[in-house]
Amino acid sequence: MPVATARVDLGDITVHNIKQLKVLNQVVFPVTYNEKFYKDVLEVQKLAKLAFFNDIVVGAVCCRVDLQGGTRKLYIMTLGCLGPYRRYGVGKKLLDHVLEISKSDGQYDAIFLHLQISNTEALEFYKKFGFKIVDTKENYYKKIEPADAYVLEKDLTVAS
Repeated sequence: MPVATARVDLGDITVHNIKQLKVLNQVVFPVTYNEKFYKDVLEVQKLAKLAFFNDIVVGAVCCRVDLQGGTRKLYIMTLGCLGPYRRYGVGKKLLDHVLEISKSDGQYDAIFLHLQISNTEALEFYKKFGFKIVDTKENYYKKIEPADAYVLEKDLTVAS
């Protein structure tokens, strides 16, 4: 299918489609998320979205507000896309949604996430949007190798 005719839309995650998110996460990510994760996703409303490519669920983003040390940050818990649909703008659409939320809210100091150190493709993707490695957490992941994770952050307190 030519990219010009492809359509990427975002939709809400609800009790009626949460199973699609579970299946997507099982395919995309090397870790398993528990039921509490999915219960929390249903509570965050606009901070979690499914991505549809010509009406097929192919990606998702799930965020939460993180209040620590006197700062208010947006934490990207998951942002992923099925392999065959990468390079069609799905990830960009999902991350643009997160950036728009932070911009319209105006009260976030930063956006951050954890990324397995071997995931160079995702690292390059986030760097294009101004994310920087600010820390490395050793043994962050319990059941996958490599177990270390980068902490990536986009500072929203400075003009970009």
